[in-house]
Formats: sequence, structure tokens, C-alpha cells
Amino acid sequence: MKKSILAVALLLLAGCGAEQPSPPPQTSATPAAPAAAQDELMRLAQQHGAPSALAADAPAPFFNAATAGVAATGFPFDANVRGFADYHAARGVPRALLDDFFARASYRGNLIGLMDKPGTSNPWYKFRQGNAAPRIAGARRFYAAHRAVIDRAAQQYGVPPQLIVAIIGIETNYGSNKGNIRVGDALATLGFAYPRRGAFFQKELAEFLKLAQEEGRDPMGFTGSFAGAMGMPQFMPSSYRKWAVDFDGDGRRDIWHSVADTAASVANYMKAHGWQTGGRMMIPVSLNITPQLQALIDEKTALNHTVAQLKQMGVVPLAAVDEREKAVLFRLETAPNRYEYFIGLNNFYTVWQYNHSRMYVAAVREIALGAGAHGL
Repeated sequence: MKKSILAVALLLLAGCGAEQPSPPPQTSATPAAPAAAQDELMRLAQQHGAPSALAADAPAPFFNAATAGVAATGFPFDANVRGFADYHAARGVPRALLDDFFARASYRGNLIGLMDKPGTSNPWYKFRQGNAAPRIAGARRFYAAHRAVIDRAAQQYGVPPQLIVAIIGIETNYGSNKGNIRVGDALATLGFAYPRRGAFFQKELAEFLKLAQEEGRDPMGFTGSFAGAMGMPQFMPSSYRKWAVDFDGDGRRDIWHSVADTAASVANYMKAHGWQTGGRMMIPVSLNITPQLQALIDEKTALNHTVAQLKQMGVVPLAAVDEREKAVLFRLETAPNRYEYFIGLNNFYTVWQYNHSRMYVAAVREIALGAGAHGL
């Protein structure tokens, strides 16, 4: 994405405010950056033909022994790479695929610098200007151009079509900036030369190699972001394997070129993560800030309290809401040193799981509303 969305990516990769989400979210950037790798990064159970005796739910080890480094030796000669290959070959990934991949993978040292840039914590009024307002006209055009198939996916999964459009818009500007880095190079470099997040990227690399095997494609033929996120919705490989959908019926889950597959994949992700059809995302509230309420705002995003409990603490919803619903209290800086307060409900949390940033969720909602959604 553009400069503004690069800020989103870096903010999320380095941590957003007080939150340190794990696993990391996806978003896009220029080149497109991660945006939807969610809670399966601790899941590398045996799949697709692995020997039954080796089936296990334990996460794969992190291969991070002290070595000369892949930058010096190349991937095939690094002890950590060999350990990774041995481990996954014993669990069903063809050895020939592993050996061929690492023989052809290229070390991309410039990606380390992109990952290590400090997070940008722009306030909402700036974030909104760069990530929500510029997407609304494009959302209307994109929806109008592809309305039939987006509506069909939306109806099947019970997710508003404008929300699907907004996700595609904020991730890759409606598919115009999907990233052009070889996914294999990105994941291999970050898996074996970026220890701070190496465990995550090694697991995504394993998912990616399984993905290439399942799809019958050369792993060097996939392109995406500098963090390995792919296609119009910027799915990480684990997200692709679990939630990507062949909605146009051509036998491929093509989130790079097929709007049908992309729309259904985004909708499937949202539904699988708990989207409630007809539910609200966020509601403005009034309150007098107290240390207790500020502590709630500073907590990691989670649905730990009911609306009734928040009301007992002095939070007053400014729209009708079921007091039994769970909610998270948060604020947005709408002008310098001026804040508005909200509660995020179940559907807010669902979108947050796609990208661990409250401002991201608020921007998605604003784009969706601008594209014609109601009741979000």
C-alpha cells in the first residue's frame, strides 16, 4: 500500500500502543505488508499425508542455533535450515520439495530493515485521513464493478458486502498493490535471519510449502508482501490454507486475481472468527474518565466485560445495546488531545482478529459505511 498503509504495517509489526498481539496481524504496505495471519501460528500439526505415527499437536521447534547465518552460507548449508528441513520432511513435506526450495530461495537482507523500522503510532485523526477517507470512493467503484459476486459471497457467509469491500480496500487498495516480492524468499529470510519473529515466520514457511504442494504450484511462483502476506486480502499462508475459498469454481483458490475467491475468502474468515450477522461493531459512549476506566482502555483488546459491567463503572452507551453483550472500551483521538470513547462489540473483535489494531477496525467500518453499509 501507500505510505499511510505502510505506517499501518509497521505499527502492527512493532506493536500498536499498549498492545503486543500474538500472533502478529496482517496488513498491507508498499510493498504490501502483513494483514491477516492470526491464531494458527502455534498450529503445525501433521497434515496431508504425514506418517500417522508422527501425528502431534505440539508446535514445531524454533530452529535458532548459533550459526554463521544464511546471509553468509546460503540457505542449503545453514544448520538451522537443515534442521527445519529434516523436521518437516519427517512430517509429510516431500524432501525433494524442501531441498529444491532452499536451493532456489534468495536471501533478502533488505527485508530485515523493513521489519525493524519502529512502529508508527499516528493518532486516529491522521490515521483516518490516510487509511479511511481515501478508500471510500474506491470502495464504491469496486463494489459497483463486482456487486453480483460480492453480494453472493456476502449472502452465503452472512457478512455485509461493504465490509468485504472495505477489507480489500484497506489491505491492497482494491487489489492494485498486492506486493511483488517472492513469498518464499520473504518467509525464508525472515524465518532464518530475523530471530525476533523467526519462530512465527518458520511456521508460516512450513505452511507455505504445504500450500504450494496442495495447490500443485511452484513455490517460487507466489508473490506478496515483504512479510509473506498474499493476494488482495493479504492472507498469510496459514490463513490461506485454512480460510481461502474457490468461489468461482475453477479449481483454484485464487486470491490474487479472482474477486469471487477473494470476497468469499474474506467473508469465510470473518464468519469463522465469529462474525454475527446483523450485529453492530462499535457504539459511542459517554463517560467521565477514571483510573479504572483508563486501565480498561489500556488493556489488550479482548471481550472481558459485559456492557452491564461497563455501565456499572460509569460507561453510558449512546445507542441501544444488549447489556449482556461483551465489549471492549477504547478511545480514538479525533483531534489533537481530544478523544471520543467507544465500546467495541463482538463484530469489532472479529475484524480486530484480522488485524490487531483498533484504528484499523475503525477505518474498515468507516469505509464500509461510506460504501453503503448500515447498522455497523
